[in-house]
Amino acid sequence: MSYLSSAVDKIRHLLPNRFQSDRPVVAVVRLKGAIGMAQPLQQSLTLNAAVPALEKAFSMKGIRAVALAVNSPGGSPAQSHLIYQRIKALSAEKNIPVFAFVEDVAASGGYMIACAADEIFADPTSIVGSIGVVSAGFGFDRFIERFGIERRVHTAGESKAMLDPFQPENPDDVARLKLLQEKIHVFFKDLVRSSRKEKLKGDEAFLFSGAFWVGLEALDLGLIDGYGDIRSVLRKKFGDKVKMSLIPLGRTSMLSRLLGRGGAQAGIGLLDPQAAIAAVEERALWARYGL
Repeated sequence: MSYLSSAVDKIRHLLPNRFQSDRPVVAVVRLKGAIGMAQPLQQSLTLNAAVPALEKAFSMKGIRAVALAVNSPGGSPAQSHLIYQRIKALSAEKNIPVFAFVEDVAASGGYMIACAADEIFADPTSIVGSIGVVSAGFGFDRFIERFGIERRVHTAGESKAMLDPFQPENPDDVARLKLLQEKIHVFFKDLVRSSRKEKLKGDEAFLFSGAFWVGLEALDLGLIDGYGDIRSVLRKKFGDKVKMSLIPLGRTSMLSRLLGRGGAQAGIGLLDPQAAIAAVEERALWARYGL
């Protein structure tokens, strides 16, 4: 009998979850990349891309929790919040706890998504925070003037061409942009307060300055709940037999897999200048955190 039991234990991990009732199962969803930005030859991290994996994860029978592996430098505030909302809603509907695990970085919108979890864990060297709003671009008005290029813009609505990069910067446009940023910032701060509650420590002006910290500092500030990678934390919470079931976020194209991330972006950039700009902007987001 002991021999049979031993044999069953050896092949148990190969069986469907319904035949592994003694093994706690945690669904794992990887949320990686710049949020809401066009990415050449690969799927962008948006609500549309994340929902199928999230709904599948929360619908798995008998799971004990959902784990989010977050690795994002941020991006679109709206897409970040939409993903955050969907995670919170699914967790409440299914009564399933959520744990977020920061890999390289969970900054700005990436941290907003992590706040949807009941607990947030990070490596001591992970980058966490950047609770602020930024808008960046280029001014080409002097460039086109130098080459004798005339910019023609016709609008119905005085603010329709606001912040046009081919026209000189208008102080009124900048003031309007800053007002919009402040409203988003207030919303972001309220979300973090609501999610982290009494866990937050330190001066709010410092916490919400847009600065970012390594995991070692983030724990002291109450931005995360502890250190640890997804495997070690889940084994500690659910035992050594915990089964982590990865739910893929989406499929990349065959060409993207053949070229690799850098090669894909370089290749598509030769064909589509707009895609090349998007790739540069995404690269700049990662570079801000030294990645």
